[in-house]
Amino acid sequence: MLVEIIDFIILFVTTLISKIGYFGIFILMALESMVTPIPSELVMPFAGFLVHTGEMNLILVILAGTLGCVFGSLISYYMGYFGGIPLVVKFGKYLLLNKHDLEMTQSFFKKHGEKTIFISRFIPVVRHLISIPAGIGKMDLKKFVVFTFLGSLGWNTILTVAGYYLKQNWEVIHEKIRSLEIAIVIILLVLVILFVYYHVRRARKK
Repeated sequence: MLVEIIDFIILFVTTLISKIGYFGIFILMALESMVTPIPSELVMPFAGFLVHTGEMNLILVILAGTLGCVFGSLISYYMGYFGGIPLVVKFGKYLLLNKHDLEMTQSFFKKHGEKTIFISRFIPVVRHLISIPAGIGKMDLKKFVVFTFLGSLGWNTILTVAGYYLKQNWEVIHEKIRSLEIAIVIILLVLVILFVYYHVRRARKK
């Protein structure tokens, strides 16, 4: 089942880029920067392969992918900015969240937002999610856009160049990173469990 899903995503990615070119890269990377199962490890290496064949331009590929990342990240940012705060205040108790958690998130992104956003663009799974808490934390919008652009530019350049040199073997990149993605998901699940345990324990003490 998982193999079939991956094959479908690969077909979707390659078909969209082949049909509408740079705009297809923009759309796919915008989706990748939101909570959608479109891995940049498939999109940009395939585009890099097309650069190798002469069908696309390296600079335009990287620019289209990076602008797509910024666009998708902005949508997620505003989802957190406008939807996250009211939801936390209204339904937070059901998710073990409270105003203190919200204040901590806002304080964190005011102090460390730039580094967090930049580094997160290089981390599988995390980059799909990080824009929402940045919005909830009311990170400065200009800084968010700048560091999202810079982080995305670096990551997309690495993937595109790798696809260029791997040629028809561009899919290898996704296969190599998949184990890392699984490890990160496990780590995130452990952190969620610890978070729940901490809040339940604190609630019992009160």
